[in-house]
Amino acid sequence: MSYPYHTAVNHLLDAIVQSNKESIAQAIDWFAETLITDHLIHTFGTGHSHMIGLELFVRAGGLANVNAMLDSTVMTSEGARRSAEIERISGFSKVIWDQHQIAKEDLFVIISNSGRNAMPIEMAQLAKENGNKVIAITSLTQSKTFPSRIANQPKLYEIADLVLDNNVPTGDGLLNIGADLTGAASTIAGCFLVNLIATEAMKKAHSQGFQLPIFYSQNVDGFSNEDLYKRFSSRIKHL
Repeated sequence: MSYPYHTAVNHLLDAIVQSNKESIAQAIDWFAETLITDHLIHTFGTGHSHMIGLELFVRAGGLANVNAMLDSTVMTSEGARRSAEIERISGFSKVIWDQHQIAKEDLFVIISNSGRNAMPIEMAQLAKENGNKVIAITSLTQSKTFPSRIANQPKLYEIADLVLDNNVPTGDGLLNIGADLTGAASTIAGCFLVNLIATEAMKKAHSQGFQLPIFYSQNVDGFSNEDLYKRFSSRIKHL
């Protein structure tokens, strides 16, 4: 059985790797450096983009030095239309920023498919002002098509130190059914990218003799994550 969405996603993942070769390699180096030097990887996204940051956070088989900057106000759990309006409010990112412990050596991964709304843009600006490196995951096709929603301000890809293009078409759909665009792909693309980079960074750090701080599944008997919780709980808000 052949499914168009399956075929389209496979093509998308191949395109992501091919079009981001240099950026992926740089991101792997930055992840590995942040890991080895015992600093944090902060992730931030609004709406569905927050799921990509959440993918790295307290994940079975995932790194413990990840701080997902979660806030219910920008998640659909508080209301889909409400969160869509809040992510456009200038100044709100500073409220969230102030609730986290951020060192200038920490690394940021900021996710926004459109890269045009106030919160991801201003979170990236705050990080840059603090001296942090910023990796953006975005759709360059969509971001370059529409203007920033903050007057006279750049978009996310224009602020970040490193851009990972998710290769998702404008409108976040891979398929057309009749006249309708469907088959959303930005979440799959983003989760693929962060897991690819994280696992390669783990390999790099491990090859240098570094003991990896990796969470085990809480549903597999015989393992405990308590030492990692104790190690990072003073620096990571949502532990």
